[in-house]
Amino acid sequence: MRNWLVGLFVAAILGNAAAGFAGERIDFDQGVDARAVIQNIKEATGSDAAPGAFSLKGTREWTVMVYINGKNNLETYGLKDVNEMEAVGSSDKVGVAVELGRIKGYSSEDGDWVGSRRYLVKKDNDTAKITSPVLQDLGKVDMGDWKHLVDFVNWAKAAAPAKRYMLVVWNHGSGWDRLRSKDGDVWTTGISYDDETGNHISTAQLGQAMAGIGKVDIYASDACLMQMAEVDYQIKDFADVIVGSEETEPADGYSYDTLLAGLAAAPAATAAELGKITARTYTAHYAKLGQGATQSAVNAAALGALLKKAGDWTSAVMAAKEVDVLKGAMKSVQDFYYSDNKDLYHFVKLVTDGTKDAAVKAKGTEFLKFIAGDLLVDNAATGSAYANAFGLAVYLPSYSYSANYDKLAWSVDGNWGKFAKWVSDVTKAD
Repeated sequence: MRNWLVGLFVAAILGNAAAGFAGERIDFDQGVDARAVIQNIKEATGSDAAPGAFSLKGTREWTVMVYINGKNNLETYGLKDVNEMEAVGSSDKVGVAVELGRIKGYSSEDGDWVGSRRYLVKKDNDTAKITSPVLQDLGKVDMGDWKHLVDFVNWAKAAAPAKRYMLVVWNHGSGWDRLRSKDGDVWTTGISYDDETGNHISTAQLGQAMAGIGKVDIYASDACLMQMAEVDYQIKDFADVIVGSEETEPADGYSYDTLLAGLAAAPAATAAELGKITARTYTAHYAKLGQGATQSAVNAAALGALLKKAGDWTSAVMAAKEVDVLKGAMKSVQDFYYSDNKDLYHFVKLVTDGTKDAAVKAKGTEFLKFIAGDLLVDNAATGSAYANAFGLAVYLPSYSYSANYDKLAWSVDGNWGKFAKWVSDVTKAD
């Protein structure tokens, strides 16, 4: 009965899923001694059969790689999420590879160990204890260092080769925002904050990490505020589908049991289909709890065209100089925890609906059609507070523009930074 329900659930999710995105396969194991990894697995499991389970041929359909930086106040939720993964576990079709980091001072659960451990997740019925064998015990590492993320992915691909790969970076996230460091410098924020080292992976460094990794089929942020044009554009060349939330995520994050159950029931899913499963299992979980939530999947191949269409539209808007229309849009647009993060589609729609300029109307209509039809694989926002969350946020400051924004690839390659500064200047209250 349970299998039938899972099958029905996946069929409903995938009924109208977008087609997968083709891409050349590359050698993901460069610089990694895969046989040494298998030997490590044999030693950890005590089984001579281990190499057969982890064939170098990559016969699995998917490996889901989850980088859980629990070295902060989210530690207890990291433990919980690994236990959720163990409710489904790995199989000959789907592998689940995890690195989990912990430090003292937060959770004392499950032996209160510290350091960083790597697992190939096995199915169990114990919801309070991680029983998957520890394949690597790394001790203290810097999970806020983008190079360590690259190392984890190389290890995971060697430990559980597959035809397709999904990478999930799990931690606090802040999309793009400006914060001031202890020495007074302004720096772009990002994801994977390590309280032990004080480091994190910035937006630019996430791009470096993905370049070092090479390519994955899906990149997902199980973290707050990461589904932004600025973040997605930075990594557009290194994933087919990008999944994330425009808004903050509840501490519980992804629902890994239902996500992996959905994939287990459809192991041949395309990247677009698994992106849809990821987004919908997440928001379904919180809808059941009566909580609003946002999660979407973006076609990374469309992000270059997104920048061009944004440039065409913003040029028309600046030429029209309809300040009252812009003021109304800035006042009514869907925003998020950081009020400078605004929903791109909703803002364009408000301006397009309010304009009397033919060029703005035409470019806006074209832009909206592109976002809904070409860019978004799926948008699974739920709750009345997010009725106008259409899947991708963008920086539009209401009061003060940060010059540090100019350093991002999205701003360097296009004119959104110029537009955002102009809008901020012309729409300020008199």
